[in-house]
Amino acid sequence: MKSKYDKNNVFAKILRSEIPCNKILENDSALAFSDINPQAPIHVLVIPKNAYVSFYDFTNNADSREVELFWRLVNDVILKENIHGKGFRLITNSGDHGNQDVPHFHIHILGGKNLGRMIN
Repeated sequence: MKSKYDKNNVFAKILRSEIPCNKILENDSALAFSDINPQAPIHVLVIPKNAYVSFYDFTNNADSREVELFWRLVNDVILKENIHGKGFRLITNSGDHGNQDVPHFHIHILGGKNLGRMIN
């Protein structure tokens, strides 16, 4: 069952330029920008420009071109931030049990230091 998309969530407002962001990269289907509460020296969020609530919603409802451009932008951010050599972490939170805070699909790209074990 698809959750209803909230067109007034913070990422929707960023996409409409109602809230500013520190843009890193952008393409026709996705936007990458710095997280305002970074959890690592490099902490970038990548969001699709269309309205998808979660990873599951995105993978089941986006067309193949949008999916491709989204993941290409993730890769381009990793290259731009020069974290491909030493490593990085990709995180997406989905739903209540995944502690998803913003109901708009997004990927966190974290790097710039050893991030330790994810779960102890």
